[in-house]
Amino acid sequence: MVKPIGPVCNLNCDYCFYLAKTELFSESRDFRLTDEILELFIQEYIQSQPGPEVAFVWQGGEPTLMGVDFFRRAIELQNRYLPPGWKATNALQTNGTLIDQQWAQFFQDAGYLIGLSLDGPQKFHDLYRRDRQGEPTWEQVVRGLRLLQEYQVQTNILCVVNRENASEPLATYQALRELGADYIQFIPLVELTTGELSAKSVSGPAYGRFLTHVFNYWLEHDLGSVFVQIFEEALSRLAGFPPSMCVFVPHCGRQLIMEHNGDFYSCDHYVEPKFRLGNIMENSLTDMVESEAQRAFGLAKGDLADECRICPVLNLCQGECPKNRHHGLNVLCAGYHQFFLYVQPFLNEIIKTLRQGNLAMQAQVRLDSLLENTWSAGRNDSCPCGSGLKYKKCCLGIR
Repeated sequence: MVKPIGPVCNLNCDYCFYLAKTELFSESRDFRLTDEILELFIQEYIQSQPGPEVAFVWQGGEPTLMGVDFFRRAIELQNRYLPPGWKATNALQTNGTLIDQQWAQFFQDAGYLIGLSLDGPQKFHDLYRRDRQGEPTWEQVVRGLRLLQEYQVQTNILCVVNRENASEPLATYQALRELGADYIQFIPLVELTTGELSAKSVSGPAYGRFLTHVFNYWLEHDLGSVFVQIFEEALSRLAGFPPSMCVFVPHCGRQLIMEHNGDFYSCDHYVEPKFRLGNIMENSLTDMVESEAQRAFGLAKGDLADECRICPVLNLCQGECPKNRHHGLNVLCAGYHQFFLYVQPFLNEIIKTLRQGNLAMQAQVRLDSLLENTWSAGRNDSCPCGSGLKYKKCCLGIR
C-alpha cells in the first residue's frame, strides 16, 4: 500500500492510529509523494509482479488530499511501464468527504475500486468520525457515496465495529444496506494497552455476537446479492481455498507500506523505526520485500499461545492480526471462536449447493429450516450463537 500524503488527513477520528505517525517525520513539512519517488516505485513494483494484472492500493491519511492530477500522473506512469498485454488495477481508501463530481468522474474513467469508511447509522458514525473542528462528517460522507453511486464507481464500505455500534448489529448493517452498500467490510476496533482494551474497543464476545446477528440477517435477506468480506472469507476457506484477508493468513509479510518519502515499513500497523526496511531511493523494492527482517516479521505471526494452537477454528483465523494479541492470544479470540463455529453448518450447506452447480440462494429453504431449528431455544437454554451463555443473557434481546 502506498501512502502518498503520509498520515495527513482532513479528519480527526477518535480511533485513528495513524495521525500520530506525523511525529516520525518531524523534519518534514511536506508530506506529498514526489514525482521522482512515484515513478521509481511504479517502475519497480511492476517489475516485481508476475502479471498480467498489477494491483495498486492507495491509502492515507486521506489520499484525495493529493488532488486528482497526482492520480492521473500515476495512471500515466503505470501505462508507460506496463508490459504489453498487462493491466493495472487501482484501489483507494478514502473517508469520502472530499469526493466531488471531478473525483467521481475520474474514478469512473480510470476504473478505480473505492473503499469508503462509514460506521453505520449517523449516530454511530458521528460519534468518533469527526473533522478537525470536531464537527460530524456523516452527511459529507454520504454525499460522497451518492456521487460514487451516481457515477457507477465500484465501492466497498469499510465499517469499523466499535463498542457502540456493536451493540446494535442489525441497525448498523441495515443502515449500510439502506444506503445501497452491497460490498461491506467489518473491521473490529482494537485499542490495546498492556493487555487492556480501551473503552471504545469492541470486545471479543461482542464482536462475535455482532457478526453472528448480521450473518443471520444476511443469510435470510441478502445471500447472493450482498458481499460481506468475512462471510465470503469463511465460505472460501471452508471450501478449501487459501485465505485472501491478510489477518487470516498463517504468516504476515506481504502487505508492505510505502510512506510519502519512500520509506518502506513491514505493515501499516507497524510503522515504527524498528520495522523500517529501507527507502526506495536507496534500496530495491525486491530486496526490502525479501529481506531477513521482513521474513522474520512475517514468521513471527506463527508465535501463538498454546490455547490458540489447539483451537478448532485455528485453520480459519490463524490467530488473526498480531497487533491484537496479548501474550500470543488474540483479544478477539472468544468472538472468532464463537462466530466461526456457528457459521460452519450454514456455509457448508451453501458449499454443497454450489458444488451441485446451483446458485447459493437455491439453498435458501434448507438454510431457513436450519436457522429455525437452531434458534428454537428457551430463555434458559444455552444461547444458539454458541457463546456459552444462557439465551436470555446473550442474544435474546438482539434477535
